[in-house]
Amino acid sequence: MFPADYPFTRHAFLSALETHGCVSADKGWQPCHLLLEDAQGTLIAAAPRYRKSHSYGEFVFDFAWARASGELGKPYYPKQVCAIPFTPATGPRLGARDAEVRAQLLTALKQDWGASGDSSAHALFVDEATAQAFQHAGALIRLDVQFHWRRADEINFTGFLARLNHDKRKKILRERRRVTEAGIRFETRHGDELGEAQWAEVFALYSNTYEERGQPPYLNLAFFLDYGRMPGTPLRLILGYENQRLIACAITVVGGETLYGRHWGCAEKFHSLHFEACYYQGIEFCLGEGLMHFDAGAQGEHKRTRGFSPVLTRSAHWLADPRLHEAVARFLQRESTAIEQYREELIKHAPFRHEATLG
Repeated sequence: MFPADYPFTRHAFLSALETHGCVSADKGWQPCHLLLEDAQGTLIAAAPRYRKSHSYGEFVFDFAWARASGELGKPYYPKQVCAIPFTPATGPRLGARDAEVRAQLLTALKQDWGASGDSSAHALFVDEATAQAFQHAGALIRLDVQFHWRRADEINFTGFLARLNHDKRKKILRERRRVTEAGIRFETRHGDELGEAQWAEVFALYSNTYEERGQPPYLNLAFFLDYGRMPGTPLRLILGYENQRLIACAITVVGGETLYGRHWGCAEKFHSLHFEACYYQGIEFCLGEGLMHFDAGAQGEHKRTRGFSPVLTRSAHWLADPRLHEAVARFLQRESTAIEQYREELIKHAPFRHEATLG
């Protein structure tokens, strides 16, 4: 039903989130997945769905909508999201046996939401075709920009640098040299190659990123010890060492021809360490493994000068209150125009000698 090369809709991933309490009603992520079966009881369609009591961990920010709903005298929460928790990676959200069943699933999503009395329903980081299907079903479409790397014809990092203009090449080489001169080396490991103690070290670095912002991490150690060490796990760890001490990590996921950058953490601050761990090592990994695409996560215009290009992301939104629906529709019309113009302007000033349109 779901493409095999997209890792975040696999049962193992979504189940591990629930099994280890990363998503639950008391965390504000109550699983309420929608399943369709045929007359024989065979599963023919599914959508990952959660009932939310807040808007954290979604990366499509609707806090202003929640405030506006409150001013209208309508509680915004609970709401429904068809999404992958904590994962701003575009991909399938409607899994179905065929196109006809997929249309039935979309209709069922809307009808089930309407019967629930919840304020709104949202489908986050959907692909363009799915966004069009939601739009035809009356949803509002919201655009945003992320920055992704896509392989051209280069076979190594030197070839990648050759695609960039002189100033950007010089900047990247200087940043990489600073990390090397600090005595930091990197290695990449499959998640199932790490033992429990090593995963505990990785988790400590990951947690530190959240603790510095004064919030608990979305994922817990039990999740990583389970999903991270599962045979054949798609998790890949980019590990940075100072001598023998682990001081930085980037947690990535492989799916098909894509590397997804998901989380990072460090024990100490080193100049350019984040860029090396989260961008340059990922690009090198893609080049070495024959991967074509590196989705390094949400936001971050600073990625543009380091070889990443702007791509559009899409989300779909149904809002029950007609006043809120109309206000959001007007806002999104203005915002979408601004987003399109922003992306076009970024492309005009691309760091590449020749910039390709990615989507």
